[in-house]
Amino acid sequence: MTEVEKMRSSQLADMSVPELQVRFEHAKKLLAIMRGLSTYDDGYRELLEELVPSIPETSVICPPFHCDHGDGIKLGEHVFVNANCTFLDGGYITIGAHTLVGPCVQIYTPHHPMNYLERRGSKEYAYPVTIGEDCWIGGGAVICPGVTIGNRCVIGAGSVVTKDIPDDSVAVGNPARLIRKQA
Repeated sequence: MTEVEKMRSSQLADMSVPELQVRFEHAKKLLAIMRGLSTYDDGYRELLEELVPSIPETSVICPPFHCDHGDGIKLGEHVFVNANCTFLDGGYITIGAHTLVGPCVQIYTPHHPMNYLERRGSKEYAYPVTIGEDCWIGGGAVICPGVTIGNRCVIGAGSVVTKDIPDDSVAVGNPARLIRKQA
């Protein structure tokens, strides 16, 4: 099993191997070019589609944007990702259709070993993050590794989501807690 396959299947993977370093460098180069462009500039969409190959025509990611790989990001139709977002996509990040992601949202899939000796070796796990359809993720929210946010949820600005959020929920705070269910 390759280190990419380990990473994508939530197994401990060595991030220092050349196979992964080439992927990181490719994403960094594309992102550096994209930082100087707007969504309206010629060439931006082509660069975005190279970085995030599965992005639907109806979805938008505004620059500046940061990710580790790009191909671990799966967006539904009509997803809007505002500026200054960070998606660390060692594990898959899946965002359902018609979801709005506010500015400065951070979605993390990497999780480092708790044992300090294991952390020294550039090894990490990557747990997928799933956000359902018709959600609104408020600006500055942080979504932690392995979290699933259900359909039709609202996550308040600045919230830190550490646990799963069920469908039709409003969650706020650090850590995010359910404050009400929507009808």
